[in-house]
Amino acid sequence: MKKDFKKLIDTLQESIFTWDYFTDFEKVKKNVEKIERELNLLNSLIGKNNLEDEFIDLVSEYPKVRKVLPILVAVRKKKLKETPIISDVDILVPENKEKVFYGKLNEKELKIFFNKSGLKEIFQNKNIKNLVDYVFGVEVGMDTNGRKNRTGTLMENIVANFLEDFCAENDNFSFIKQATKNKIKDSFDYDIEIDKNDRKFDFALFDKNLKKLFLIEVNFYSGGGSKLKATAGEYQKLEDLLKRQGIVFIWVTDGRGWLTSINPLEETFNHNDYVVNLKMLKDKILDKIVK
Repeated sequence: MKKDFKKLIDTLQESIFTWDYFTDFEKVKKNVEKIERELNLLNSLIGKNNLEDEFIDLVSEYPKVRKVLPILVAVRKKKLKETPIISDVDILVPENKEKVFYGKLNEKELKIFFNKSGLKEIFQNKNIKNLVDYVFGVEVGMDTNGRKNRTGTLMENIVANFLEDFCAENDNFSFIKQATKNKIKDSFDYDIEIDKNDRKFDFALFDKNLKKLFLIEVNFYSGGGSKLKATAGEYQKLEDLLKRQGIVFIWVTDGRGWLTSINPLEETFNHNDYVVNLKMLKDKILDKIVK
């Protein structure tokens, strides 16, 4: 099969994003539903006069309420654990404050959080009408952090569609997703040697007639960065490892981010047998690869 690097570069996709890329509303709804009862309990504080005492009374009577307080300032438990907090700017002593919400009740620390975070003022002035709706908005905002992961999922879904169509047209082929060494053995009775124990290929395509295995990695880069060069280098080594075992490695990559790192991509394109993009998949390059 003739290789043409210029064709690969010229047909890189600008975007693979669909409208559901921006916000995962199902995840947002589930996250809010998990804490809806506690949020409704906190709703009773909005507009109260003796707010600090009412706040302490509420969290004392309903301890689970404390666990939802960090989300009101848009902080996950993991981030809270990793971020030491300074309660007193004059002393400047950062401390792990996770225990304030998940450990033994500490009224003093809770009052400091309630005041210093700005929540007391928000509750007092009724800037928030309903905490369930408010946290829904917070979750939507925080979900934008998941977009990077969704880019990989989108790319995997697109390639999966191509593989499903290919296998439907060629009944001697089947494929699996997230293919580990053990999963490949269980699915195809095929043993492979891998470079690291946690290695997981995005797809494994198997020709049942020829007992031939094709391993596929996919990614999409809309922007540049050091990861592009590192990935290209890693996949050269992976190509060598798999080729020694008679396994075909296919790297499906796309995105205009590669225009900022053309050299490492070209090096891997020249070294590896199959570096392709979505346009090439659309043009049935799989048919040529498997022959």
